Amino acid sequence: MKRRQFIKRSSAATVPVLLGGVNVSALNNPAFNILNPEDDRVLVLIQLDGGNDGLNMLLPKDQYSNLQQVRQNLIVPESSILDLTDTLGFHPAMQDLKNVFDDGKLNIVQGVAYPNQNRSHFRSTDIWTSGSSADEVWTTGWLGRYFNLLHSEYPNGYPNNDYPDPLAITIGSQVNATCEGTSGNFSMALVDPDNLSALATPVNGDLPDSCYGDHLDFLTNSIIQTNAYNDVIQVANDTGTNMSSKYGDDNTLANKLKVVARLISGGLQTKVYIVSLGGFDTHAEQVTGADTTVGDHAELLQELSEAICAFQDDLTQLGLEQRVVGMTFSEFGRRIRSNDSLGTDHGTAAPMMLFGSCINPVVLGDNPVISTDVEVGEGVPMQFDFRSVYGSILMDWFGVEEQTVRDLLFDEFQHLPVLMNCESVSANDILKEGQLEMNVYPNPFSQITNIEFTVKSGWVKISLFDAIGSELRVLTNQKFAAGKHTLQMEGHDLPAGSYFYRIQTDYGQKTKRLVKVK
Repeated sequence: MKRRQFIKRSSAATVPVLLGGVNVSALNNPAFNILNPEDDRVLVLIQLDGGNDGLNMLLPKDQYSNLQQVRQNLIVPESSILDLTDTLGFHPAMQDLKNVFDDGKLNIVQGVAYPNQNRSHFRSTDIWTSGSSADEVWTTGWLGRYFNLLHSEYPNGYPNNDYPDPLAITIGSQVNATCEGTSGNFSMALVDPDNLSALATPVNGDLPDSCYGDHLDFLTNSIIQTNAYNDVIQVANDTGTNMSSKYGDDNTLANKLKVVARLISGGLQTKVYIVSLGGFDTHAEQVTGADTTVGDHAELLQELSEAICAFQDDLTQLGLEQRVVGMTFSEFGRRIRSNDSLGTDHGTAAPMMLFGSCINPVVLGDNPVISTDVEVGEGVPMQFDFRSVYGSILMDWFGVEEQTVRDLLFDEFQHLPVLMNCESVSANDILKEGQLEMNVYPNPFSQITNIEFTVKSGWVKISLFDAIGSELRVLTNQKFAAGKHTLQMEGHDLPAGSYFYRIQTDYGQKTKRLVKVK
């Protein structure tokens, strides 16, 4: 049995040994060079477990009347929407995050998913944390693979003088799969930094020269490593402080982020922190009775909003805001139509949010077009592949070469302007430069339709998706000359219903709805 298999079977990798409030399993932390070792940038991931309803969090005001017809029992009153732009607004429970947006410290990426969306919580979470495609099963996380490139010998020799601190930390009782490497997880699970105690080593003296001895040696070294990391965490926790008065005692997520801010301020050189907020699987009671502004989802959105706002305020007061970028993600969005249980079922795409003083404070992507004849199973279509968001962070925050990003994630990586130099202006000009024009006619169509698009010279991929996010056809995937082009698509074999076509280039993408009639 390999050491990695032994650790997993002994609950030390996915359900770490929990002693003194610290999980042992995540000690394979080669990630310190995940970034440029000369800088001290930090990434904070917020995982929204259960599948966040993006259409209830971020409402397309230009689609409100149609959305109201398909979500009559859920949609908040139009007058209560918190305006972000002329056509987009937050749920009324998210005033604090609106303030972050107004301060220029929030980036929103619309319609994030992956081709051939899997609507299983477990499989889709695995895809999001590993960075794999829907038809591949990878045993490593997207950050873990990068960590492993730089620290292939870990955990042997760690901690050391160059890397004395945990490379990544999950605030909670289990390590996060985003940091899973080839020999174990690169994050350390931390429950309570105020309650750390030394772990007892299981043996003293010589170990038997056997498989059992090898396993026991690995566990002993992991415990020794944990104790060493506990010591530096304790120092950082005692040295650090929090300055924001916005943290709420009853806000679980805020309290996790409060720990992160304190450890960063205490000098801990950990590069990645992962926190989570559960409860987003809102099949029922998403709202409470007739008042659609309150309910389970509203409470979650308020908790998220207040937590990010408090954390960002803390970082600002501590003078740390240019060191930290945060990002939210969830395994999928919800369907466009609500159900009869005052809830929503598993869907496709949803927004991602990035926050910090070094993000590009814009909304990337278009509002989804909502039709009143939307199918029961139809989800919000994908505009952006989540791996392009990940890769853009690796490139712009951690200084990773583009080819390395493609090797770690996928060949069709598209760089997105989600971050910017902290001293530079907004990257709106980048978006305007790469703006695409596209149209389809006739729409609706019965047998044949035409896709017309205007692009700059370069690579163009156009795909056809069904209403649940499955990629049915790749219509073209090649280089085109600059100018206007037209593709004819035959749909004789397609059943009547809703479809989406997506165009992607090196500099932008768009997704449009298409209807096939009998």
